[in-house]
Amino acid sequence: MSGNEPERENSLTQSVILFIVFFAIFLGGVFAFSFGSLHNVWPFAIGIALFFLSVWIPQTFMGRSDTGSDAEVATEHRKPVRGH
Repeated sequence: MSGNEPERENSLTQSVILFIVFFAIFLGGVFAFSFGSLHNVWPFAIGIALFFLSVWIPQTFMGRSDTGSDAEVATEHRKPVRGH
């Protein structure tokens, strides 16, 4: 990726759809906990797995990969910093 390409982000529609999908997964995890009991622990395992997926997938696969300290994103307002 060259330094003069614009930074790409999701459109508003795509962001809203992704939010609804992952919020539904999160609520599915909350709903799974309602079936838990001391004799049946599988709903708790399913709930924790859904909680994990609702956070991990967006952060890992849809998050910005250039937000670290070594990011070199050039815009009109912010120029990349080279060397310290």
